[in-house]
Amino acid sequence: MDINQLMNTMLSKDTVKGLGKLTGTSQKGVRGVLSSALPSMLNGAKAQADDTSTAAGFVKALSDHAKDDTADISSFISGIDLNDGGKIVSHLLGSAAKETARTAAEEAGVKETKANNILSAAAPLMMSLIGQQVSSGSNASSNNSSGISSLMGSLLSNADMTSLITSAIGGSSGSGGLLSSILGIFGKK
Repeated sequence: MDINQLMNTMLSKDTVKGLGKLTGTSQKGVRGVLSSALPSMLNGAKAQADDTSTAAGFVKALSDHAKDDTADISSFISGIDLNDGGKIVSHLLGSAAKETARTAAEEAGVKETKANNILSAAAPLMMSLIGQQVSSGSNASSNNSSGISSLMGSLLSNADMTSLITSAIGGSSGSGGLLSSILGIFGKK
């Protein structure tokens, strides 16, 4: 899986529909929140992997989430614990969690509580997808803090920016803030 596949799964019809049903939000609202906040969440995951004080815990969390069955996205989403997801968002975004949700809510035209719930529901799926990637095949031997950091860097640096942006904004014209967020992951602001 590369960043494009991850974004495509996170913004897929099944994911958006499932998150909408779970959080009582329109599919347009879900897509808007995810498009706005996923770059920050991915950047937060990379920061967790890069920080020596959080890397070991992040590796364990990825290992735990890798065991989740995401083959049926709808079924996976229906079993998500929003409280657990909220803790993941807090770990990934730290003090920026509230601002990220507020900005995503504004950009998507939904209430901030809805944006928080969407992010809390999306976080376990994102962690499962990343965890499955880092624990599969040849990546499994790198399943330690330095290996995860390297894999996260590789995941984020090998992105096809055109596909990523198109996927993230659903082929429509998006806000400059979204483009800046996506480019910020790659340090290309």
